[in-house]
Amino acid sequence: MIKLQVIGNLGKDCVTNTVNGKNVINFSVAHTEKFKDSQGNQKDKTIWVECAYWTDRTAIAPYLRKGTQVYVEGAPEVKTYPKNDGTTGTSLSLRVGTVQLLGNRNDNNGGGYGGGDNNHASQPATANAGSANDITEAMDDLPF
Repeated sequence: MIKLQVIGNLGKDCVTNTVNGKNVINFSVAHTEKFKDSQGNQKDKTIWVECAYWTDRTAIAPYLRKGTQVYVEGAPEVKTYPKNDGTTGTSLSLRVGTVQLLGNRNDNNGGGYGGGDNNHASQPATANAGSANDITEAMDDLPF
């Protein structure tokens, strides 16, 4: 089994379709890596991954908007296609098994959907939460 994990931003809003009675959510994720070339110049390399999420849990679809940062995991597929100039192009696609919202470009909070496991990425801090240095009980009073 080959598994691909991608963290990136959605390039456009998702599209939800029904194919042969099954729901599929299609979206594209861009992952950009920064590196320095042999001359020391800063460069960016962006890889686009076309994603197909076959699921009955389509409640996530309204949150899959352009710019939203997501974590996706699934089985990769490399597809070839003929280009207009006669050469062969390739594309990377992913049959998604897990989607997790991480936020959007203007949002420092995490998302609230973990692919069906109700896994909240961030919880607000409580006003009365103390730091680890605020321990008032003696350390030797532990129950074990």
